[in-house]
Amino acid sequence: MADAAESTGGPHTGGGDPHGGRPEGLAALTLGALGVVFGDIGTSPLYAMREALAHSRADVSAELSVLGVVSLITWALILVVTLKYVALIMRADNKGEGGTLALMALAQRALKRRSGTVLLLGMAGAALFYGDSVITPAISVLGAVEGLRDAPGVSPELGGLVLPIAAAILIVLFLVQSRGTATIAKAFGPITLAWFVILGALGVYHIFDSPSVLRGLLPHYGVIFLMDNGFVGFVILGSVFLAVTGAEALYADMGHFGKAPIRAGWLAIVLPALVLNYLGQGAMVLDRPEMRDNPFFGMVPTLVYWPVLLMAAAASVIASQAVISGAFSVTQQAVQLGLLPRIDIRRTSETQAGQIYVPQVNTFLMVGVILLLLTFQTSSNLAAAYGIAVTGSMFVDTLLFFVIIRYLWKKPLWVAVLATAGFGALDLVFMSSNLLKLAQGAWLPLMAGALMVVIMWTWSRGTRILSEKTRQDSVALTELSDMLQARPPHRAPGSAIFLTSDPDVAPVALMHNLKHNKVLHERNIILTVITAQTPRVRDEDRIRIDPFNDDFKKLTVSYGFMESPNIPKALTLCRQQGLKLDIMATSFFLGRRSVVPSASSGMPLWQDKLFIFLMRNAANPTDFFRIPPGRVVEMGAQVTV
Repeated sequence: MADAAESTGGPHTGGGDPHGGRPEGLAALTLGALGVVFGDIGTSPLYAMREALAHSRADVSAELSVLGVVSLITWALILVVTLKYVALIMRADNKGEGGTLALMALAQRALKRRSGTVLLLGMAGAALFYGDSVITPAISVLGAVEGLRDAPGVSPELGGLVLPIAAAILIVLFLVQSRGTATIAKAFGPITLAWFVILGALGVYHIFDSPSVLRGLLPHYGVIFLMDNGFVGFVILGSVFLAVTGAEALYADMGHFGKAPIRAGWLAIVLPALVLNYLGQGAMVLDRPEMRDNPFFGMVPTLVYWPVLLMAAAASVIASQAVISGAFSVTQQAVQLGLLPRIDIRRTSETQAGQIYVPQVNTFLMVGVILLLLTFQTSSNLAAAYGIAVTGSMFVDTLLFFVIIRYLWKKPLWVAVLATAGFGALDLVFMSSNLLKLAQGAWLPLMAGALMVVIMWTWSRGTRILSEKTRQDSVALTELSDMLQARPPHRAPGSAIFLTSDPDVAPVALMHNLKHNKVLHERNIILTVITAQTPRVRDEDRIRIDPFNDDFKKLTVSYGFMESPNIPKALTLCRQQGLKLDIMATSFFLGRRSVVPSASSGMPLWQDKLFIFLMRNAANPTDFFRIPPGRVVEMGAQVTV
């Protein structure tokens, strides 16, 4: 299976060789991965142990509670992160890239058709990620700043400022996004490495409080603990899952660093540090049961309390930055895959492809995070809302991974079932446990995710209906060519480029130009921009020119789903194929469609109105495709959907 898996994506951009295909080397890439990939899971010790112990039944012995929680957390880290993601799912890369949408694109390619089920799964996974992107900054920063309440020498008045301080940190974080994070991101790796060293050191320091805690590494203590707690044990699993939130980032960020650095970082640094820290928390609680209310900050010696608190705050900011950047990346992929309308996507670095800023998403996340802080106010309250988004996203990954094994790697059905059934069952158990917290806040990410799925489904379905209607009402390009030969129009000097989604029919703007202006340019290019089922497209594969006749040439420009279109830059590549275009002497004709809702269309009336709203608020195609505004001519048409 390994050979088939590793060759899935063809030439890798980051997952093939031991160094991720980059000159920096494994050590440098591993350090970089620590800051981007593991920030989220690295802040889990702030609250995971505390929440799991808080839900344990009073009649269960304190020793069994600690050993059981340590066992469950340890084996969740092993099964969910190490086996499922590091060992298995990271094998399914799309040209070196990972993430739910990359997995969806790979599954679509495996099925060799557009599958509505796979598309819906991809939408659900992306939508749940947005919910995760709102909750992670709130719970991470709040969990770190809450350490102020136990800080030595701090007055109760300062402890009461936890919420305003957390809000201020997050607002500043969102406001600096437009400036780009390339410069400060260089410090993320060393800071996160120092954080994991602190986690491990605190754990080792406290394991000697009660060395018997090492029994918690045995899985049967977790099983006994769940059985003794009965139904409450099932509820506790939702809190245990907090220890593995962020695991999906290992796969999602694979394209930035490659498989080897992420695997090395996890196995050599992150996993040992986390396990040691949870063991240390458990040992301390066994020795001093009163510390179970806030075991992490209870571990910190007074002498180093403030430095550790500052490092916790820094680690929480890094974790927040990772999911914010991830939300920007998911938005870019969703737009390119046709799941969302065009949106303003700005590059904040000329050298790093992943450095982008999406103003609308940034505002949405900032408002959502601040509302969460004001509504829930403590990390304990937020914990109830946290797990469901991540468990849902992980379950989607498992289902899509089944499609990859069965249809792309061509494995027998029993192999696909064997590889995914256990993880799927584990996902369902964790998801069901988190669903029990609906009333406590789990409804929030589900509601946000459902709203995003409705938006994506409406846009995807609406654009397909609109394309079909436009095609029905259009004239085939071959038919138009015959008409032009019979009645030649007046010729205008220069070149004209007509953007269209269907190169086989005459673009609306071309028909209106002939109808109203009664002219045809000397050279006419029918330009179609398509999104490949791969993350990026090489420059040599970027353009394809198909001469149609003396009047028209068809030009196809391809972009990967992680690229931002730049038409003028792509047109410079045409010279290599003999088509010379002077951008400043070329007119770009765009069709602007005015859509009218209809109760008899393929969608309900409310969905028609939502689609029209999304169309009206989509980014201007001139800006989206980076076309010089002075060279654009827009011509409108009315379409009923």
